Amino acid sequence: MIVDLLSLKDEPLPFEFKIASGDIDLETEGVRIVGDINVVGELSKSAAKTDVKGSINAPVEVDCTRCLTSVRRELDIVFDVDFVDKELFPDTRETHLEAADLDTDVIDGSELDLSGIVREQILLNLPEQVLCREDCKGICPTCGKDLNEAECNCGGKEIDPRWAALKDLKS
Repeated sequence: MIVDLLSLKDEPLPFEFKIASGDIDLETEGVRIVGDINVVGELSKSAAKTDVKGSINAPVEVDCTRCLTSVRRELDIVFDVDFVDKELFPDTRETHLEAADLDTDVIDGSELDLSGIVREQILLNLPEQVLCREDCKGICPTCGKDLNEAECNCGGKEIDPRWAALKDLKS
């Protein structure tokens, strides 16, 4: 959804839209959007900045960090992002940033793509680590068997050749 910032008046502009799962590519391995993304919010413009506030609900499947099993999660994201014109944003490399500046972005032109904001917010709010269950055993590093289903028979005793010389050391 593209918004023409020149058409904004003094009152906030409410928005509500859906994005189909295939319309946003997260370009992240192990993460898939599995349903419609619902977006609700409002856009307001002042002399110095454009403020976009809202919430995003996105159903995703994320691979378990240990065993790679798909785990479904509902992302409920509340966001507040400010946009300033390119001329108003400091361009020097030695600029001191405050915590509030991390939610500020530069806009070049008079149009704002809300779909891009949605994609960015989903990526920023993905969990770092997802487990299919608390006691997930993962996969065997030697044979690749899922240790949640059964124990493997490879023994997992293979020693990395880079560390093999250490096995002869005695304390």
